[in-house]
Amino acid sequence: MKTERLSEAAILAQIEGARRRAALADAHEPRASAARYDAESGRVLVELADGALFGFRADSEPALAGLAAEELASVRVGSGGSVLHWPGADVHIDVPGIIAHVVNLAAWAPKYLGGRTSTAKARAARENGRKGGRPRKRDAA
Repeated sequence: MKTERLSEAAILAQIEGARRRAALADAHEPRASAARYDAESGRVLVELADGALFGFRADSEPALAGLAAEELASVRVGSGGSVLHWPGADVHIDVPGIIAHVVNLAAWAPKYLGGRTSTAKARAARENGRKGGRPRKRDAA
């Protein structure tokens, strides 16, 4: 199978697109500025770029559960703050992912995020109301 070489313009366009996606992620996702393992509490403590402090029990994360305290203490922040890395164990944990997992974001956040209103939502609700409201769900018989 022969692959085509990308032009310099195509490569530059891809780089620019990657930079835009990274900037968007940096603006909206939590990023770590520092991390350490606290042996006394058994927690990995992560200082976020916005100054918040987040911690989780190391043994609650399967990839870390069997590591010795010395290995856990080797935690490093990588990829611009989006990843926690334990070099000796070759373990990488996504910062936004571990936060979402530990606080069980999927279970409770929709209650708050779905409650937001906007001009577009209000307009759609009015239009649906004129049509008799939200359509009923059909039974999958």
